[in-house]
Amino acid sequence: MIGIDPGAANTGYGVVLARGATLAALDGGVIETSATEPLERRLARIHAAISDLISEHEPEAMAIEDLFFGQNARTAFSVGQARGVALLSAGMAGIRCFSYTPQEVKSAVCGTGRAGKDQVQRMVGALLNLPELPEPDHAADALAVAICHANGVATRTAVGLA
Repeated sequence: MIGIDPGAANTGYGVVLARGATLAALDGGVIETSATEPLERRLARIHAAISDLISEHEPEAMAIEDLFFGQNARTAFSVGQARGVALLSAGMAGIRCFSYTPQEVKSAVCGTGRAGKDQVQRMVGALLNLPELPEPDHAADALAVAICHANGVATRTAVGLA
């Protein structure tokens, strides 16, 4: 499966193979876009990169982090647009998508929904038996979303079906 941590500037991705209780990281990183580029070009770049990842890895599902509405509405809108582009990429490839809140992801990976980014990185590294901590944090977060899905969180929600 592929996990996505959406963002207009940095979209994290992580590809995880699950065989029974064994998890392995196949790929992970960040799709970066420049704030100097027009938004439509940034979104097109995210779409193309995710589409390429889907073609390369042929995941069975996409797990994507839900929007977190903090103090900044402008940031929430741009994250929502990047999230929509990721969902579009999966939809065009016929891949089913599942959505998880940040708290669900942290709870599935760390045992608590209040875990910090450093704790998530350490646990992702341990769960995937990585020789080094996954970096940057957007990639670690995307791998965490994929792990959350792989572990079958009971509150799983298919996007558009809930």
